[in-house]
Amino acid sequence: MWAAADRTDLLPITLNKSDTDYSVTTRYDDYPISQTRFHWESQSWTATASPTGQRYINHVARGSKVVLFVRKSRPDERDVTGPYLSLGLARHVGHKSDPPMQIDWELDRLMPVEIYEHARVAAG
Repeated sequence: MWAAADRTDLLPITLNKSDTDYSVTTRYDDYPISQTRFHWESQSWTATASPTGQRYINHVARGSKVVLFVRKSRPDERDVTGPYLSLGLARHVGHKSDPPMQIDWELDRLMPVEIYEHARVAAG
């Protein structure tokens, strides 16, 4: 997660998380619920009551924004990967668990069909 100067959280998401590239604590369960909703897990240490958790939950009331970025996978054996694709602005619509937080985001625009279908398959 990166925060820009204008109070925008940029959340990078890798859809395909292999056992060799990710540890148990970083293999977050991120997947589309629909073309306009995305389920995302926070960093493994982020709790609902933490400043970061509160920033995610209350971003609209605090006047900040959240933007989701997705990529299919980490670099391949040739060290090549596609770029992150912006899914655009997202709004917190619910959360549970702790830590990590499991947050559902509502996207301002439809997720591209290709990414939606790939993410659904990657999530199993």
